[in-house]
Amino acid sequence: MTQAGASSPGGPVVAIIDDDPDLRRTVADLLAENGFSPLPLPDGPSFLALGPRPAVDLALIDLRLRGENGLTLAIRIRETMGIPIVMLTGRGDEMDKIIGLETGADDYMMKPFNPRELLARLRAVLRRAGHPAQVPPDRSRSTIWPFGHLRLDQTRRELLDQDGAEIPLTNAEYRLLDYFLRHQNRIIPRTELLTELGNDLSQYMDRTIDVLILRLRRKIETVPSKPVHLQTRRGQGYIFVTDQPA
Repeated sequence: MTQAGASSPGGPVVAIIDDDPDLRRTVADLLAENGFSPLPLPDGPSFLALGPRPAVDLALIDLRLRGENGLTLAIRIRETMGIPIVMLTGRGDEMDKIIGLETGADDYMMKPFNPRELLARLRAVLRRAGHPAQVPPDRSRSTIWPFGHLRLDQTRRELLDQDGAEIPLTNAEYRLLDYFLRHQNRIIPRTELLTELGNDLSQYMDRTIDVLILRLRRKIETVPSKPVHLQTRRGQGYIFVTDQPA
């Protein structure tokens, strides 16, 4: 068997590890129709049976695998195989959302999900992992939000610098930046941003937004301690400023 990261001639190999046969079949059909080589598996042991260096480019794992913990499997894959991981979490379970943010996985999706968004997320993760990510979307049809010397490509879910190089974002960082740009030049309370990430997250991680803001500033601001775009309004929240004085 070839080592991890070696692609099938049919496209990047994505292991779909989920105990729901209908979901496995649906996702496998979606991926096969869009340039990927799906490998549907019902559980963790089936994946581990592929060996220590499976010919898999990305693992798509259900966090709540029946009879086992998808997070434990993800950690084992990350520590021993170095394969990119996308977690599937339940939309109605707040703890799932928190684990999705903090697990260390490359990205996460909440069920039910939009098929086109899933494809975009998988391609973005593969690109960040250094994979050629076959069948890229048509950039000419992308929706671009420019600010300063940067621009956010909403179709490809990429933050690009002035030379066109990608600045990697985690899923949570991307979602916040996207939300700020869709509500630019308006003060947004922390509670609204927490809701955008997932209802009632504040009861578990009160400082989540503050940490993500710091991370975003390091990536988009020339001087993070003196932000030009992502500014704080003490006692009110945050504002993303795109209208600069002449």
